[in-house]
Amino acid sequence: MNPFFNCKGTKLTGSLFRPLLTTSDRQLLRLFMEGLDTIAYWHRSGRFIPGILPIPTHTLASNGYVDAMSELILNSRLPVGLVAIGMSSIPGSENLDACKKGLLRLRRLGVLLHFLNYSGSIAELHWITEMQLEGVHIDMRTIREHDLASNERSQLRQSPCSPTQLYASNIGLVTDLENASTLIADHAYGGLMMAPLSRHQMRQINDSRITKAIFSMHPHQRLNHNGDK
Repeated sequence: MNPFFNCKGTKLTGSLFRPLLTTSDRQLLRLFMEGLDTIAYWHRSGRFIPGILPIPTHTLASNGYVDAMSELILNSRLPVGLVAIGMSSIPGSENLDACKKGLLRLRRLGVLLHFLNYSGSIAELHWITEMQLEGVHIDMRTIREHDLASNERSQLRQSPCSPTQLYASNIGLVTDLENASTLIADHAYGGLMMAPLSRHQMRQINDSRITKAIFSMHPHQRLNHNGDK
């Protein structure tokens, strides 16, 4: 699992279930169930740690897969807000309507929706706006080479009432943390923040020690460009 933190590194805010990033369709439901079990394991241990389960776009357009995922989610009896679906790409025109229906069915179960690989394209922005996604993940390795224009950032944060939160992914350099602060990202994750952990290690993370562990590697006074330390 990749642990997420707020950008100041003071709080564990969630996780990404990595095995689903590279799974085949045949293994998808088994790993999806394992991801739900991991979130439930934390919940039973008294840790409210939201988990993002990456799912291929074409799978979300399949009634059979959506039926099976819905049943697994219902059987997990997890509270609303703990389970999120992560999409790595926007659907093509051939399965656009079916994908929307699948996502809306999952949303009615209390599942949050994330877009994992935002590149700044107009099509992606339209999809994020139309579906009112709860999370948008921006790869900081891309930002090193191509910064998001200020109007793109403002469009992602349409209004104070917008549900969308920004996730700065693949934090590998101090510069990435500075760029995440410039983006006013809500969450950050990557090797510089903390390496992937087992579910047992995730449960044992103590929020009070996170800042010391992360920022012992670099000064954090420069990270917030609004003057807060």
